[in-house]
Amino acid sequence: MRVAIIAESFLPNMNGVTHSLLRVLDHLADRGDEVLVIAPGTRRDGPKEVAGARIVRVPSIALPKYRRIRVAPGGVTRIRRLLQRFAPDVVHLASPFVLGWRGVLAAQALNLPTVAIYQTEVPAYAARYGMHGIEAMLWNHVRNIHQHSSLTLAPSSYTIDQLQGLGVAEVALWARGVDSSRFDPGHRSEAWRRSVAPNGEKIIGFVGRLAAEKQVEDLAALTNLPGAKVVIVGDGPWRTRLQRLLPEAHFTGFLGGDALAQAVASFDLMVAPGELETFCQTIQEAMASEVPVIAPARGGPLDLVDSSRTGWLYTPKDLAAMRAHAADLLGDEAKRRAFGVAGREQVQARSWKSVCSQLVGHYSRAIENPAPQVLGRGFSSMVNSGLENPLPY
Repeated sequence: MRVAIIAESFLPNMNGVTHSLLRVLDHLADRGDEVLVIAPGTRRDGPKEVAGARIVRVPSIALPKYRRIRVAPGGVTRIRRLLQRFAPDVVHLASPFVLGWRGVLAAQALNLPTVAIYQTEVPAYAARYGMHGIEAMLWNHVRNIHQHSSLTLAPSSYTIDQLQGLGVAEVALWARGVDSSRFDPGHRSEAWRRSVAPNGEKIIGFVGRLAAEKQVEDLAALTNLPGAKVVIVGDGPWRTRLQRLLPEAHFTGFLGGDALAQAVASFDLMVAPGELETFCQTIQEAMASEVPVIAPARGGPLDLVDSSRTGWLYTPKDLAAMRAHAADLLGDEAKRRAFGVAGREQVQARSWKSVCSQLVGHYSRAIENPAPQVLGRGFSSMVNSGLENPLPY
């Protein structure tokens, strides 16, 4: 199969979209498929090839408040030419929004089937980044992208309902895999624990990007729990602010590879406070490490956390409930252990190989039924007429 992937985000920026794509590229390489990745970047950005796939960068600009994230505005012609030269059997749109919109229109012009992966709740992010009053317009944009796609894949039951509520009919579930050999309780390290909690405290961990949408500041409700230490793994534009808000917490900075697996396995419990998670891969990684998880009852965590068996779900914004659940688990070692074991049992079968095999099946479905739900390019003019600074679609 020849697969063109149009990625809203890619290396060197590491996030949930990139992480999933790297696993997909490994799987397609193992199958012997030919893959082209089109992603935002500059001529200096690397790598030029990943798992045998050629990486083509298109001109992009950095977000003012988050320089690591780049967006690729522009016309459809460049993307159409790249696709025309490569002649893919299917076009994979990874978390489409700006470049993905150009991609879906280019694919439609060439009569190519498209599979759009819904992964980021961009409209809800807008208010958290100070863009008030345009959320409804952005949801219209999300709907338009996915209605132009042959098939949309959503990562959770919540997001399927969300998209179908917008009027997107062709939606199927595609979750994420987890490497349960990498994320394993055997990587727990007492030496690492002493390095971040030298007084022998129980460790409440967080892993993720330190940005507004992750709501890491909510962990302030836990920093004065007796005998507990909040440890925050990750980096991002809010790090300095969070260090000021959470002076008692330990910040490790970004960790990857074996260092990340060791850190997660060394937690006593993990809290994922973000209320805009469409999936939340770090929850699966904690569960694979036999670490119970506490998260808000919204989005991806609804599918991942079996409340009172593998962790606890709390009503969004109810930080008193979050704190009570953390105190409950920290004070009951037998329960904490039972929740951890149940969590690993729940996710062990979710290998990336099986999940990516499902994705290839979805590719085949789109190839067999390539027609999108709607035709035309009318949305770009609607967006431009509604913004003071038009989006260059």
